[in-house]
Amino acid sequence: MAADYVDWLRREGRIVVVGASLAGLRAAETLRAEGFAGSLTMVGDEPYEPYDRPPLSKAVLLGKASPDHTDLPQSRDIDAKWRLGVAASGLDITAKRVRLSDGDEIEYDRLLIATGVRARPWPNDAEAGLGGVFVLRTRDDAVGLYRRLKAGARRVFVIGAGFAGSEVASACRERGMEVTVAERAGGPLVGALGGVVGAVATDLQLENGVDLRTHVTVTALEGDSAGKVRAVHLSDESVVEADVVVVSLGSIRNTDWLAGSGLGAGPRGIATDAGCRAFDFRGIVTDDVFAAGDVARSPHPLFGYQFLSLEHWGNAVAQGATAAHNMVCAATDRRPHMWMPAFWSSQFGVNIKSVGVPPMADEIMITQGSLAERRFAGVYGYKGRIVAAVTFNSAKWLEYYQRQIEQGAPFPVDYPTMDRRPEGRQPMPADFPDPSLPTHGPTVTLSGYSPADRRMVFTPAHH
Repeated sequence: MAADYVDWLRREGRIVVVGASLAGLRAAETLRAEGFAGSLTMVGDEPYEPYDRPPLSKAVLLGKASPDHTDLPQSRDIDAKWRLGVAASGLDITAKRVRLSDGDEIEYDRLLIATGVRARPWPNDAEAGLGGVFVLRTRDDAVGLYRRLKAGARRVFVIGAGFAGSEVASACRERGMEVTVAERAGGPLVGALGGVVGAVATDLQLENGVDLRTHVTVTALEGDSAGKVRAVHLSDESVVEADVVVVSLGSIRNTDWLAGSGLGAGPRGIATDAGCRAFDFRGIVTDDVFAAGDVARSPHPLFGYQFLSLEHWGNAVAQGATAAHNMVCAATDRRPHMWMPAFWSSQFGVNIKSVGVPPMADEIMITQGSLAERRFAGVYGYKGRIVAAVTFNSAKWLEYYQRQIEQGAPFPVDYPTMDRRPEGRQPMPADFPDPSLPTHGPTVTLSGYSPADRRMVFTPAHH
């Protein structure tokens, strides 16, 4: 029966992909490459075909790339029906129907959810609506911010010193603008890489002329009589003038439209098994609903089968392809999604790369280079194992450490050729903030062991 169904599905089944995203596009290409000949519908809430997001906070803001030219290259014609500019608004998993915000319904035999994340908005609507206040997630966001910078913005204020916020600060400094950055934690990037590396990122921003304010929150954005932002009020009672404010407080997973659907979906994403099949709210795996990319949270064998949510470019590509393969093959041919978490960032002239899951670690060791020179490799350890590595301008070491993580190599790292470790090569506390406190978060979120786990790790307070 099952083999007959798969044959029928491949010939004339209906597959719907909600999320015209990187993961959604790579999944669609994989479906066609693996012989799916049925009908394929791509639903996207933006009016554009899938485009690339990383350049938006880097090259686009510097005027080195046009936001209109960030379309993702398509390796093949996916022969899809595109429903762009219309969001999915609901899902009926019993009737196998996706509801759209324009009132339409689309029936499916298999569904892939790749709705990703959206920027966390400034919590005060009136202040968020002031002229000159931006978030940066979509192509339209990037166009608006770029135009505002080009039109002669003088002082830029960035709220949040995670990767995106730091990249925006870097681009604005490169454009010669005055930049203030406010961060609730003790330094930039600490949610993702910990305090030891955060201290290096702090020096980097200060040396590049950023007015960096740490251990503070923004209490209000003040507008002028014309409705444009003119100043930012901080929790230490200081006031900073600014004519552009970029809100970079992390992201929200796009799962609201699944409320009441019966899927195991919530603020931390959609729980899936290792083969990308979504769980229902009882923790029972579904067979016709799959999830991939930033919106999915799935168990990873290298990290103790904890559920991981990954906001990484490479993960979206790999998971989209794995989900697509598993949607149109027999159960015995399915494969697990095993991608090694990895990401990169470029800011203030430094190329930062990471593999593994740094926030899982409690210790770090600088194994190559030196923190002072901003050229180093750091290895993260947890319970006697290497779980992650980070490099600043030393990417050649990453592949080696990736293999070490995959092999479950011991931590602290051994230097077998010497009687003792070289000076300064000692493990030290990695110094991650308490995960229950809101910061501008990690790019990897560890979210427990149960697909139906309702407890939230991340509870953003009023900022």
